[in-house]
Amino acid sequence: MIARLSGTLAEVAADHAVLDVGGVGYLILASARTLSAIGAVGGQVMLFTEMQVREDAITLFGFGSAAERDWFRLLTGVQGVGGRVALAILSTLDAAELSRAVAGGDKAMVARANGVGPKLAMRIVNELKDKIGAVAIGPGAAGVPLPAGGAVEDALSALANLGFRPAEASIAVAAAADELGPSATLDALVRLALRKAAK
Repeated sequence: MIARLSGTLAEVAADHAVLDVGGVGYLILASARTLSAIGAVGGQVMLFTEMQVREDAITLFGFGSAAERDWFRLLTGVQGVGGRVALAILSTLDAAELSRAVAGGDKAMVARANGVGPKLAMRIVNELKDKIGAVAIGPGAAGVPLPAGGAVEDALSALANLGFRPAEASIAVAAAADELGPSATLDALVRLALRKAAK
């Protein structure tokens, strides 16, 4: 599994970017939001990624934030939502707007995305409402501010990979980061966050 990539931006198109990492060009599908914020060709870029392996294709999706990636994972878990539809939704709504739409049952807001009809929007809202409740996803979930930093992002990713819901991971990592302080290592953050999540 490729969790993230850092390299030189070689190309940007309407629905993808090519990232040069050590001489290898990775074609990464991304939302319009991420592609517009990615910067100029030739610049250094770090993207969170999600890899989907199917019989006929291996596809790499890229995200400007861990929150956007978490939403992508939730969306693609809904029947009828593939990677491209999830990107269309994330191009229309950012993580906070999507969280509000799902928590508030606002299917019309979700249906604004290309390729999302009323029935699919209703299914997305109904299925994800139970998974996230009224809690925002990603850093700052449940009103808990998270300090900026790579170790915090990596700890959130580690807990998500262990099967924790993004909101649960965010609360546990926030509590661990608060207790350990800004100089906490990734290992220490993950260990303490796991203990706090288990309580």
